[in-house]
Amino acid sequence: MLKNLGIKFIASLALLFLILGVGFDVAFGNVFATTVAVVLVSYFIGDRLILPRTNNTVATASDFVLSFAVVYFMLWMLPTVGNLFTASLVSAVGVIAFEFFFHQMIDGTEEEDGIGIPDYRTQTQEFAEETNPLDGNSMDEDDLR
Repeated sequence: MLKNLGIKFIASLALLFLILGVGFDVAFGNVFATTVAVVLVSYFIGDRLILPRTNNTVATASDFVLSFAVVYFMLWMLPTVGNLFTASLVSAVGVIAFEFFFHQMIDGTEEEDGIGIPDYRTQTQEFAEETNPLDGNSMDEDDLR
């Protein structure tokens, strides 16, 4: 968990510094605080709750919404940022570009802390495969009449 949080934090800090710090002239301390908020919200909601129960596309889309909302709120508190919507939109796009590959790296499960997150997609698929009456293994056509 800490390793994944560290990777996510460093990559997000670099991305948000380039986008917000360089592109929108936001001070480094504000970029750092925004990064902490984005990483914590997107990790615990997007990566630990949504990703294991859905797929990479849904989790990345939810990370876009979460990142946009968190960045917009954090920048809203700063009087120096000009266009909040554009800064938040560009930041969210940058964050999800990384998130798509991060989700593939963690693959929906984390077992390093001993807890692990069950992958419900596999469980549902296995159930569906076991109860398919037309697969030829459990019943034949005469049993269906």
